[in-house]
Amino acid sequence: MSLKIRPETPSDYPAITEVSDLAFGQPAEGKLVENLRKNLKFVPELSLVAEVDGKIVGHILFFPIKIKSEAGKEKETISLAPVAVKPEFQKRGIGGELIKEGLKACLRLGYDSVIVLGHPEYYPKFGFEPAGKWGIKDPFGAPAEAFMALELKKGALEGAGGVVEYPEEFNNV
Repeated sequence: MSLKIRPETPSDYPAITEVSDLAFGQPAEGKLVENLRKNLKFVPELSLVAEVDGKIVGHILFFPIKIKSEAGKEKETISLAPVAVKPEFQKRGIGGELIKEGLKACLRLGYDSVIVLGHPEYYPKFGFEPAGKWGIKDPFGAPAEAFMALELKKGALEGAGGVVEYPEEFNNV
């Protein structure tokens, strides 16, 4: 299996939607990606595809967000959401490679931390820890163990406690 990870291009959009729809078994995540691309804060270099033999089989998107404290202090960070791999290509390490390459890209672009709402058994493999460790809360009421954070630079989340503010597009999923 020859795996290539690269930033998306406009010609990839239909394949990315298909990957998301198949991976999640419904169109919400594919629609989320389409809608986030229209947001002015969208960072094209942080929307990556995984290709096997020239065909797109996976996708990951990182999107800028804020952590807002009760006192109104804001911390810029980035969210990992969504990550999708076509069902027939799952359990082959493709999602993990997308995450690793995406985290490197986030660091290159100056982001020092990442937030994810996801499977508590999966993301700790990449260094994610419960976000509550830093006093960071999610706005959706998700289980605490599923809401995680990762410091790309040591100490990046110290004093960053507060509620994560996602763009409006996330509320429609």
